[in-house]
Amino acid sequence: MNDKLVFLGLLYFVQGIPYGLQSSLLPVYLRGAGHSLTRIGFTKILYFPWVLKVLWAPLVDRVGTKRRWLVGTVSGLALTCLSSAALAPEAHIWGVAGTLLAMNSLASVQDIAVDGAAVGLLKGRGELGLGNTAQVVGYKAGSVFAGGGLLAVIDVAGWSWMFMLLTFVYAGVALFVWGAPVLDDETVRGQQADGSRRGGQGADAMRPWRVWRKLLAVPGTPWTVLYVLTYKLGEQGAVTMFPLFLLDHHMTARELSFWNGVIAMGFSICGSSLGGLLLAQFSIGALMRRVFVLRTVSMVLQSSLLTVLEPSPLMKGMAVLSMSVQHFLGGLITTLTFTTMMHCTQRAEESIQATHYSFLATLEVLGKLTFSALAGGVVDWFGFQVAFLFFLTLSAGTALHVWTATFTGALREHQLKEQPK
Repeated sequence: MNDKLVFLGLLYFVQGIPYGLQSSLLPVYLRGAGHSLTRIGFTKILYFPWVLKVLWAPLVDRVGTKRRWLVGTVSGLALTCLSSAALAPEAHIWGVAGTLLAMNSLASVQDIAVDGAAVGLLKGRGELGLGNTAQVVGYKAGSVFAGGGLLAVIDVAGWSWMFMLLTFVYAGVALFVWGAPVLDDETVRGQQADGSRRGGQGADAMRPWRVWRKLLAVPGTPWTVLYVLTYKLGEQGAVTMFPLFLLDHHMTARELSFWNGVIAMGFSICGSSLGGLLLAQFSIGALMRRVFVLRTVSMVLQSSLLTVLEPSPLMKGMAVLSMSVQHFLGGLITTLTFTTMMHCTQRAEESIQATHYSFLATLEVLGKLTFSALAGGVVDWFGFQVAFLFFLTLSAGTALHVWTATFTGALREHQLKEQPK
C-alpha cells in the first residue's frame, strides 16, 4: 500500500506544478502591472486543455499502457520547462502563456493516465480514502512548491533557474515511473486485453455515442455530474478574488505569496489529509453534510472582512485566519469529492473506467474554471461586497443540495459504507 501512495502522490505532485505557476504567479504579476480583474480572470482560458481531456480519454484507455502514457507526458513536461528556461517573462508574456498552455495540455493527459492507474490500484474502503488523500495532497503540495516556494525566490534566483529546476524534477519523476513496480501488473493486463481492444471495444471507438451511453448509465453518474459542476462555485469565487482584494488594500505581493501561496495552501493540505483519515472512520454522507455547512459559515466571516479598507495588523491577521480556514475546509471537501467520484467510477466496467473518471474530473474542472473566469467580471461590475454576497448564496445552495442528497439521493449513507473489494 505504501508503494501505491508514494507512486500516486509523486505523480499528482508534478501534476500540480503548472496550476501553482498559473494560479499564483500570473495573477500577482498581471495585477502588479495594472491589469483589470476581468482580464486576469480570462487567463483561466489557459486551463482549457483540462476541459478537453475527456475527448482523448478513450484513446488513453485503449492505446498503450498507463506506464507509457505517464513516462511520455512527464518527459514532455521536462522538455517544455527546458525550452522555457530561455524566456524572459517581462519581454515574452505570450511565451509564458504558451509555456503554461503546453504544460496544462501535457498535465491533462498525464491526469487521465494516473487516474486510470489509481482506479485499478486502489481496492477497498481504506485504500480508496488514503489514495484520494495522496491525490489531493500531492497535487496541492506541487501547487505550493511552484506557486508559493518558487514564487518567493524567483526575484533572487531568476526565471531560468526556476525552470531548470523544474526540468530536473520532471526528468527524475519520468525515470521513477519507468521503473515503478506498482505498474507491472497493469502491463500484463494491458497485453492480455489487447485482443479485446481490437475487437468489441474497437467498435465502440468507431461509435463514440455508445461510450457516452455507457458513461451516463453508470449508477450515480447523473447526480455526481450535477454535484461536481456546482460544488465549488461560491468557494472558487471567494478563493480567487479575496487575495486580490487584500493585494489592493492590505498586503504586498510578497506578503500575499507567503500567506496565501504557502500558509493557506498548507492548511488546504492538512484538510485534505484529514479527509482521508476521517473517511476510514465515518460515512462520507455524514462528513459532507457537516463540512459544507461549516464552509458556508466561514464564507460569512470572510465576506464581513470586505467592509474594512484601512490596513491594520488586526485586519491582516483576520484575513490570514479567514483564508486558512477556507482553504482547510476546501481541502477537506476536495478529498471527499474525489472519493465520491472514484467510488462512482468503480461501478463502471473496466474498459471505460479511465474515461468515466476523466469525464467527471473534466466537469469538475469546467465548473471551477468557468466561474473563476467570470468572478473577476462580477467584482468589476458590482464590487467586492455584492459579489461576495452572490458567492455566499451559491455556497449555501450547494450545502442544501448535499444535505438533501445524503438523506434521499445518491449520497445515502448505506450506499457508500462499503467499497468494492
